[in-house]
Amino acid sequence: MFKGLPGDPVMLLGVVNTKLRDFYSSLDALCDDMQIDREELTKKLGLIDYTYDPVKNQFV
Repeated sequence: MFKGLPGDPVMLLGVVNTKLRDFYSSLDALCDDMQIDREELTKKLGLIDYTYDPVKNQFV
């Protein structure tokens, strides 16, 4: 689904939150750089009841 990222939502959550914390100032920056569809990513993490918090720059 997402090139270079895990398909499992729980694993994806850990990887995305780590990347947001360490390398990207926003979800848009991560999605642009990694060529990921933001809507698909948020839907996938929504399956495990996580939403993006722009203040924390993390899925919570």
